[in-house]
Amino acid sequence: MAVTSALLALIIEAALGYPPALLRTLGHPVTWIGALIDTLEQSFNPPSASARVRRAAGLAVLATVVALAAALAFAVERMFLLLPFGTIAVGLLASTLLAQRSLHDHVARVACALDHEDLEGSRAAVAHIVGRDPDSLDEGGVARAAIESLAENFSDGVVAPVFWTALGGLAAGAAYKAINTADSMLGHRTERLVAFGWAAARLDDLVNLPASRLTALLLVAAAGVTPGASAAASFRAVRRDAHRHRSPNAGYPEAAMAGALGLALAGPRIYAGTLIDDAVMGDGRRDATAADIRAALALYRRADALLIALLGVVAGVLIATG
Repeated sequence: MAVTSALLALIIEAALGYPPALLRTLGHPVTWIGALIDTLEQSFNPPSASARVRRAAGLAVLATVVALAAALAFAVERMFLLLPFGTIAVGLLASTLLAQRSLHDHVARVACALDHEDLEGSRAAVAHIVGRDPDSLDEGGVARAAIESLAENFSDGVVAPVFWTALGGLAAGAAYKAINTADSMLGHRTERLVAFGWAAARLDDLVNLPASRLTALLLVAAAGVTPGASAAASFRAVRRDAHRHRSPNAGYPEAAMAGALGLALAGPRIYAGTLIDDAVMGDGRRDATAADIRAALALYRRADALLIALLGVVAGVLIATG
């Protein structure tokens, strides 16, 4: 049942996305989780507290948010599965945990701005999907940032929530999303958050381990059926470079994307005015363009289709043997 719900979620979200009218009237589950995290952080992370106290408080807040998200999702799932067409309803709810369509649209906007030689517009577009300083990026830097974000967010915005939903139902998918949201809000090395967000950052690294490797394999496989891409070079880049990335997870999809497209991604980047050194993924060109973004989007669409097909096969086998 969980695998079927995850499969339906993928199909529904790919077809419909998250309706803008619903976003305007009710918000989004991520914004609800984010609001709770922000409230708890403001209440339990006083500047006067020691690092040890902040770390313990951050762990307690993380456990609270994840438990609430999982418990609510479990209760809703149990209730819906008692109704006719309950599995479809659960799939519809699970689709809100995914970002296939919005990720594609955001990255495509960056390419569109670059096509019109609008550097400021492309910087503004890429700022919606990356954490680095967009004002420091030239056209090649903007294009690389968009492609890197596409690869990384394919892992933690699509493959990971699908993986956990398929494994443990809506509750596991919601728990993953709570962890990932907590990391994005708290897992920063600022004076205020370095201790408080430690637990969120470490747990997010752990729960993304399987999805990041699966994402790399999906991109390698997609490169084999994408004109102009190289599956062999993609696989070589993953084996050679992925483990050298400063993140234990982001290097896998980024290296797979870089090798497939003949690019060199990652490397030194500026975050919050600070130069962060990192290994380069791939051994190709650094001068990425709008055409490379579109090639990355084509690879992403095929990898996403392979994910849907894979889940469909698993669901079919489970139904046939169950």
